[in-house]
Amino acid sequence: MNGYSIICELRERGVKPIWLLDNNRSLASFSRRIDGFLRIGNDPRSLLEALRKLSSNYRKLVVYPTNDVHLEDLYAIHDEISAYCFLPYNRDNLLSALDKKTQYDYCDKLNVPHPCSIELNTPEDIPRLAALGHPIIIRPRKRDDLRSDVFRNLLLTSVADIERHATHLTQLLERGVSLLASEVIPGDDANIHAYVAYRSASGKILDEWIGRKLNQFPDGFGVFSSASNEAPEIVRELGRRLVDGMDLHGIVQPEFKFDPRDGKFKLMEINLRSMMWHRLGNRTGVFLQHAQWMDAQGQPVERTNRQCTRRIHLVYLKHECGNLLSRRGYFRQFTRNLFGGDQRSFVVLDYSDPGPMVRDLLSYFRYMAGALLLRWKRRASDTPR
Repeated sequence: MNGYSIICELRERGVKPIWLLDNNRSLASFSRRIDGFLRIGNDPRSLLEALRKLSSNYRKLVVYPTNDVHLEDLYAIHDEISAYCFLPYNRDNLLSALDKKTQYDYCDKLNVPHPCSIELNTPEDIPRLAALGHPIIIRPRKRDDLRSDVFRNLLLTSVADIERHATHLTQLLERGVSLLASEVIPGDDANIHAYVAYRSASGKILDEWIGRKLNQFPDGFGVFSSASNEAPEIVRELGRRLVDGMDLHGIVQPEFKFDPRDGKFKLMEINLRSMMWHRLGNRTGVFLQHAQWMDAQGQPVERTNRQCTRRIHLVYLKHECGNLLSRRGYFRQFTRNLFGGDQRSFVVLDYSDPGPMVRDLLSYFRYMAGALLLRWKRRASDTPR
């Protein structure tokens, strides 16, 4: 989805040719908007070979990573590709900036609120979890789940949960996986807001937008389901403070959650690349992928200064249907997300580019079956014993 959204924006802005590099035949590989597809392995050397192959036909490549593994792989081969690749990150601080603990340390320096958190580096740190209260969310300090069997996040709601998962946590820590445990900010998915910007290597924010998620799938710690361009200006202020204060380059997304207990927006995490819902920015007239393209050419970027007054909803219908089946009482929210606002936009549902749409529709049955199973599990967990 990330790659397909980037492809759509670039092609709409007249950029070509566009090549997709991926580990498998993902949704974007079926698009008629790409000029070619190269399958690569899940390692830096395979990526290097693919980029070298492309560089034999093109003077310069502008690279758009779509997950943290891509960033780490590009960093690993940086010296071998920098002569012919425009790389959208700050090499001096990329690896440290991917670390959630580092992000929270910068929050303290820059006066940006964040959840109460503790590091888990050794098994001896596990008893410290009690100091955070409940519920607690535990995440790898980096996205280790993309390359190994480490969870993306683990929600603990009681002392019994800690005891139940203590053995697994111990095994991970003994393997050298560093974890970050944080208090869970109360509130639903609609409390999650984001600042999204493109910042050049010269330290200038070339364009930006703000928005908020309306829902995620499969739950409050899932991925984009629907979103809106409505967000308070404090999100822009805090986002700029982090992006400039950490000297981040490329497309950057600090994500905040509003805490009703003290009325503050608190940083959840910073993503250093495009996310699933960045098409929302396009719908408000902001084109960050194209800003990167123009920056790579050394051309000026016309910054979007106008304020979009229309309330726009961006919807991923598959995830919304998944929520409808897996969450009790979700119908009212479902209709509000799909039909609320002044304008609606559905990702993937594009009759001018049927390949990704058909590919996505073919996966609906599996997704809906998974959503029904999730609902059954939730109902079973609510049943008194």
